[in-house]
Amino acid sequence: MYRLVVLMIVWLFSFPMFAHANTTRMHDLKATFIRQGNLWLVQGGKEQQITRSGRVSNPQWSHDGKWVLYQKQVPAKIPTEKAQTEIWVYNVETKETKHIFHDGYNPQWAPHQNLIAFQDEQTLDVSNFQQFYNIALGVSSYAWWPDGSSLLLSSSAQLRPDGWTNPILFKKEIRTFTGTDEAKTFFTIPKELSKGDLKIISIIANHFAFSPSHRWISFIVSPTASWSMDSNMLCVISANGTDFQVLDEVILGVGLPKWAPTRDILAYIAGGGRIVFGFKNKDLKIREWPASASITPEHYAELDFTWKDDRSIITSRIPEREWSNDVTKHPLPSLYHVDIESNKQIKITAPPKGKGDYNPYYIKAVNQLAWFRSDSMFGKKDLWIANADGTNARQWLKNVEEVAFAE
Repeated sequence: MYRLVVLMIVWLFSFPMFAHANTTRMHDLKATFIRQGNLWLVQGGKEQQITRSGRVSNPQWSHDGKWVLYQKQVPAKIPTEKAQTEIWVYNVETKETKHIFHDGYNPQWAPHQNLIAFQDEQTLDVSNFQQFYNIALGVSSYAWWPDGSSLLLSSSAQLRPDGWTNPILFKKEIRTFTGTDEAKTFFTIPKELSKGDLKIISIIANHFAFSPSHRWISFIVSPTASWSMDSNMLCVISANGTDFQVLDEVILGVGLPKWAPTRDILAYIAGGGRIVFGFKNKDLKIREWPASASITPEHYAELDFTWKDDRSIITSRIPEREWSNDVTKHPLPSLYHVDIESNKQIKITAPPKGKGDYNPYYIKAVNQLAWFRSDSMFGKKDLWIANADGTNARQWLKNVEEVAFAE
C-alpha cells in the first residue's frame, strides 16, 4: 500500500512537468503555411497572415530560419500567356518582403547561405536578393550540391529525325556568378532504362536527393509527360558519377523517395500505374546497399511516408481497392509506425469515420509528428500534430493547403 501511494505521488508530480515540457516544445515550433492561397506564419502558437493577394504556393525556409521563399501567380504581362509566377521572400524578423524575379519556377535555397536558384524557362539563375545571375542554359532540372559549391544540372533528351538523344547530367561549380564557369558532363543517362520486363525511354531526370553521407544521389528518370503518370524509373548514382543503378519503377502521384536521416538507406514507394487505375501495387521498400526489402503487408498500399529515425518509418497506408469516380468510396488511410529492422508494424492513428490521415512529416526539433486529416486525397485539409508515437493527437491548424516547418 505504501509503495502504491508513493508511485501515485510521483505520477501526479511528474505529469504536469511532462505536459509543461511538451507545451514548451510546441511553443518553439515555427511553420509557414498556405491557407486559401495566402501565406501565413505560425510561431509561439500564434497565427499571422503574411499575404492577401492569394495564389501563393511552395513556401520554403532559408537555412537560418529567417527568410521564407514563396511563389505568387500573377496575370501575365505577355498577351499570349495567361499567368506568370513571381518569386518572393519574406523576413520573419523584420517583416520585410523582397521581390526576387518576375517569372520563374522551381526555386531552391542554397544549403548554407541565403542564395536562391530558380529556373526561367530553360535558363538557371541564382539570386543574392540584390540581383540575379544567369548560371546555365538548357537546364531541365537541378539540385544544389550539399556544400553549396556546385550545382547538379540535367538536360532533357531532344527528339531529332533519328530519334531521341540522351538526357545528360552536368556538374557546375559556382566560383563566380557568371556563366563563364564550365559545366562538366557528370553522366550520360542511357536512352532506355529497364527493370525486369519493364522499359521506358529516358527523357528527363529530376527529383535529385543526396544521401546523408553525400556518397549517393537518388533521382527519377521520366519518359514523355503522359507516360510518366504511369511509369518512371528510380535511379541512384555515386557522387563521383561512376556507379549508376536502376532501382525500381515508381510514379509521381505518391510520396517521393527519401533517405534516412543519417544512414544511406533509401525508402520509396514502388509500383507503376496512376492512382486512377486503382489504389493498389504501391509497396513501401527500403534499399541499403546491397540488400533491399519490401515492408508493405499484402492487400495494402502506401500513399506517403516520413522517416522518424534511421530504423523507423511512419507511413500513410490504405487497404487496396479499385478506383471509383465517387470519392466517398475511396479508401481512407491511417498512419502506421514501422520498425524496419524487426518489421514490427503498429497502427498509430485512428481517424474518425469519413476521415483519413495523409502526408506524415516528422518534426525532429520538437519530436512531434504532423500530418493532414481530410475526407479524401483531394478534400479540404486540417493539420494535425501528435507525439512521435501518435499519442496526444490534436488538430493544430485548420484549412491548410501546404506547410513547411522551420527546423
